[in-house]
Amino acid sequence: MNVEELSGLPPGAVSHFRDQGIEELYPPQAEAVEAGATEGDSLVAAVPTASGKTMIAALSMLSAVQRGGKALYIVPLRALASEKKAEFEAYEEFGVTAGVATGNYESTSDWLATKDIVVATSEKVDSLVRNGADWLSDLTCVVSDEVHLIDDRNRGPTLEVTLAKLRKLNPDLQTVALSATVGNADEIADWLDAELVETDWRPIDLRMGVHYGNALNFDDGSTREVPVEGSEKQEAALVRDILQEGGSSLVFVNSRRNAEAAARRLGKVASRELTPEEEDQLAELAEEIRDDSDTETSKDLADCVERGSAFHHAGLSSTQRSIVEDAFRDRLLKVISATPTLAAGVNTPARRVIVRDWRRFDPSAGGMAPLDVLEVHQMMGRAGRPGLDPYGEAVLLAKNHDESQELFDRYVWADPEPVRSKLAAEPALRTHVLATIASGFARTREGLLEFLEATLYASQSSEPGRLERVADDVLDYLERNDFIERSGGASDAGAGDGAFTSAADLAEQNDREEELEATSLGHTVSRLYLDPMSAAEIVHGLESADDRPTALGLYQLVSRTPDMYELYLRSGEDEKFGELYYEREAELLGDAPSEFEEERFEDWLAALKTGKLLEDWAEEDDEERITERYKIGPGDLRGKVDTAEWLLGAAESLAREIDSEWTVAVREARARVEHGVGDELLELVSVGGVGRKRARRLYEAGIEEPADLRNADKGVILNVLKGKKTAENILENAGREDPSMDEVEPASGDAGGTTGDSSAGDEPNANDAETAESADADESQSSLGDF
Repeated sequence: MNVEELSGLPPGAVSHFRDQGIEELYPPQAEAVEAGATEGDSLVAAVPTASGKTMIAALSMLSAVQRGGKALYIVPLRALASEKKAEFEAYEEFGVTAGVATGNYESTSDWLATKDIVVATSEKVDSLVRNGADWLSDLTCVVSDEVHLIDDRNRGPTLEVTLAKLRKLNPDLQTVALSATVGNADEIADWLDAELVETDWRPIDLRMGVHYGNALNFDDGSTREVPVEGSEKQEAALVRDILQEGGSSLVFVNSRRNAEAAARRLGKVASRELTPEEEDQLAELAEEIRDDSDTETSKDLADCVERGSAFHHAGLSSTQRSIVEDAFRDRLLKVISATPTLAAGVNTPARRVIVRDWRRFDPSAGGMAPLDVLEVHQMMGRAGRPGLDPYGEAVLLAKNHDESQELFDRYVWADPEPVRSKLAAEPALRTHVLATIASGFARTREGLLEFLEATLYASQSSEPGRLERVADDVLDYLERNDFIERSGGASDAGAGDGAFTSAADLAEQNDREEELEATSLGHTVSRLYLDPMSAAEIVHGLESADDRPTALGLYQLVSRTPDMYELYLRSGEDEKFGELYYEREAELLGDAPSEFEEERFEDWLAALKTGKLLEDWAEEDDEERITERYKIGPGDLRGKVDTAEWLLGAAESLAREIDSEWTVAVREARARVEHGVGDELLELVSVGGVGRKRARRLYEAGIEEPADLRNADKGVILNVLKGKKTAENILENAGREDPSMDEVEPASGDAGGTTGDSSAGDEPNANDAETAESADADESQSSLGDF
């Protein structure tokens, strides 16, 4: 189908696509149009990666906008949201506007009401529903990208419930679900009342195979010789082979440590293929990575990048991940070794994908267990990009002939597992049942069950009554913790009237009359986007405090909630943190388990370890020391800090809700963890541009509060802050009448010492964006503590 044949799109859309070089639709795209994508019909597109799924979404959304509607594009990752927003913003040239919403789960993001296309994560959309964003009622088209993630135990229920709510909110909603790997696309289509577009077509060939010995054997029966030289590892030989013909590689491994080790080894291979110009560009990127953070992980990553290699995992900061992904898309980086996080939809194709590790540690299995077919196929789908690669290759590694045959049978020839709803797991259900009641989607028990019947779980359930039983258990839990109130039903009617009531009549009466209403506390918990169990833990902890809680007590409290992924205890750390527990037991909030309850006590200590990390950060420990001490990456530290800030913000709201006397203590603990400073610096860091390092140096120079910035000698301030541009920005933010540093010279003398366990002193280091050159030249550089 030629793009000129498309109808129902905004004027200028066809010209836009033609300018991008799109003259003909791919067969899956043409099939989607024939299935009604541009006419408002729902569809499930189960088509391979790089076969044009985004174009199917675009045609559906643009036609919806042309009919006077509004479209929503749901993605699983924030990084993917930014990527798609940039793509859709190009539509503004023909009058279609786009916006993105990801964080701030308490906001209704009303400004998005003016946008034609909104890109958001499923969690953000769920929070918008909970907070009653009016503009959601205007939606006429919703696209769910990577819909197979409904199968994910952690994030799947949110996507599933969000789609069910949007469809209930807008009965005529066009739903477009996209996935490259779904084994039961027909079931998903039936659930969504959608047409199914399912195909194996790809714009370039993808060959899947297994490397064993010196041969790469493919599913089409062909063989490619890839000899392993001397002590060389298989993945190194495969990377060397494809680099020599100008292709790039992705290597998937099962752990962060393996990703980093593989990147170091593969850098030796990649460096041989670099041009002098590429070496210069990579050296610049390496400096950007070092400037982003001064941790060991950052230094290792920068060293790899200089050699044309990189690793990618959740321990990297978002800036580092972006640098790596962009450089790889530009083919500047030649190889990335990654954990499976990179397979989750981010656009990073390679000519050859190598799945080195097809097993990973599974605690439930008590050891190493094979990956799901769906997950391996997601990785393999990264192979080959139209326009850059003549083909794509996806390769598994076998150590012997039997394993080679096993890999063909297990992965190459196999279909992905069916997507199964995870909604009936109680942690997911308690969160979404409360939200469903609080947002008014269900006002009775019968209404709640009716809503749950519209979920994928209900359509897949083969166990009669299970959803009802689990829902009743959740309602009991929510009522016990004062999140909901129940009234009516059999318990409030018919007692004492002398009439005989059968069990069937009683159940019918209960279904018909039991009303459900969220309490004020329940509304707050839902609005804050908290797991009700997290809220119950926080409320109980605050109510148990006899004295003003310490920062550590509050940090440990939020660290033991289900919403915080606590650090686990490494070998020997149970003794270390057991000693810390007995030393600071009086500070901890709530009911500590007995040390004889081994599992619960270990969880308590793991939360204490996480709380101690947050305390170290709030006491201005250096980022590098913290990441080394706790054996984590900079991305992990930032993730813990961000999550703690959110949970403490929620705890402050809960403290107000229950009239706790500790609201101020919670607020101060939140501010300290947000900025990574002691109490005495909180006023200084409230000034824009003053972060933990600058604040400490200003304080040591006698500038202790914003008023001092407005009145202190400019030479003293410049001596501390170094760059004139930096100083001017900070003085302006502090409200100084004349912030200009023209003709000001730094005052002589000490510009401030260091704090106890912090390396944030007067001397610049690789992470310090406060030197004269970097401050004057580029205010955008930052580490976690710079701004």
